[in-house]
Amino acid sequence: MMRWMRWAFALLAVLAGMTTTAAADTLETVRNRGWLTCGVANDLPGFSAPDAKGHWTGLDVDVCRAVAAAVFGTAEKVRFVPLNAQARLTALQSGEIDVLARNTTFTLTRDTAAGINFTVINYYDGQGFLVRKSLGVASARQLSGASVCLQTGTTTELNLADFARAAGLDLRPVTIEKYEEMVGAYLAGRCDALSADASALATIRANATPDPDAHVVLPELISKEPLAPAVRQGDDRWFDIVKWSQFAMIEAEERGIDSHTVDAAARSDDPGVARLLGATPGAAAALGLADGWARAIIHDVGNYAESFDRNLGAGSALKLPRGANALWTKGGLMYAMPFR
Repeated sequence: MMRWMRWAFALLAVLAGMTTTAAADTLETVRNRGWLTCGVANDLPGFSAPDAKGHWTGLDVDVCRAVAAAVFGTAEKVRFVPLNAQARLTALQSGEIDVLARNTTFTLTRDTAAGINFTVINYYDGQGFLVRKSLGVASARQLSGASVCLQTGTTTELNLADFARAAGLDLRPVTIEKYEEMVGAYLAGRCDALSADASALATIRANATPDPDAHVVLPELISKEPLAPAVRQGDDRWFDIVKWSQFAMIEAEERGIDSHTVDAAARSDDPGVARLLGATPGAAAALGLADGWARAIIHDVGNYAESFDRNLGAGSALKLPRGANALWTKGGLMYAMPFR
């Protein structure tokens, strides 16, 4: 059923290559290469990680697959580049990757001085603490004197220092470069607590500890950690493509359209649905995409709720609540800009 759309995407790519005389931009580079290159983590189940067969899954992975579907008409034309926290920004800046989707916090400094542009926040998070129940604390404010494992090269270090100073706590940071070594240090008892994004702590507790019930994520969040994909500055069209690929998944959830119903919805008389799914032609021209680009995303990847549920929510091992990541109509912060 999607064959005609993929033929249209292929034709559009050929025509773009024939008619464009300007220097190649990211969209042209990706099309000429034949696949999207996406920077991710390889050790964050729920966000991005490969399984034993090398198949990548996660909320961030789905962003990459959505962009591939928008550009090529299929979510399969994407290759994943595993990056650690220290290398992720450099890999994007240098052109090693086309999109960075690696649970990266959207901050002023990164958005202005690092040569990158953040797109749409795909997970609202906050920094917290994981401790053993045997430590006997119920609040982060009871951690004075504790050693805290954390990963260097992240916003976690500054957040911990700010929290300790504001709360008058003597916290002893144990900084470790690699994520897996940080987790191993905590499990080995080298530190009393582990501090990271709350979503990562839930993943560690569920998947890395031998007895999840022996560990607890403390209730306080000490920072705002809005996680968003990023692209290089200076290419507005590519920035728009990644941004609106994310909006398409959010808009589809709000309209009740998912991967199972998108083909039927494409025949809807609703003008908003027609614009979203490409039945009303022309809206995609500004992006340089075929009219069915959003339909391809929803068909191959799903809406935001489908992605959240299978990776982080009820259909995953983590069972995280939507919370702030619910739609704006349901008390959350997820909101797509109008498709007009």
